[in-house]
Amino acid sequence: MTVTDVRVRKIDNEGKMRAVASITIDDELVVHDIKIIEGDRGLFIAMPSKKGANGEYRDIAHPINSETRARLQELILDAYSKTPDAE
Repeated sequence: MTVTDVRVRKIDNEGKMRAVASITIDDELVVHDIKIIEGDRGLFIAMPSKKGANGEYRDIAHPINSETRARLQELILDAYSKTPDAE
């Protein structure tokens, strides 16, 4: 799997969410709505999720292992750091 594109849209709000990202995998599949969140220990990503009938959120798409999650997080946060501030 190769991430062939990362797009980041910074947002201006009072909450902890700093941006929303989309990634393209192998120029064939795109995953939208990956959130970049400011946590107590710095920035991290949250995969797109949907609220279920029971009120709990479940990821719609997510990495299967921690190595892939770490690689995605590194790529997305690197793109975030290079994105101009939201207007």
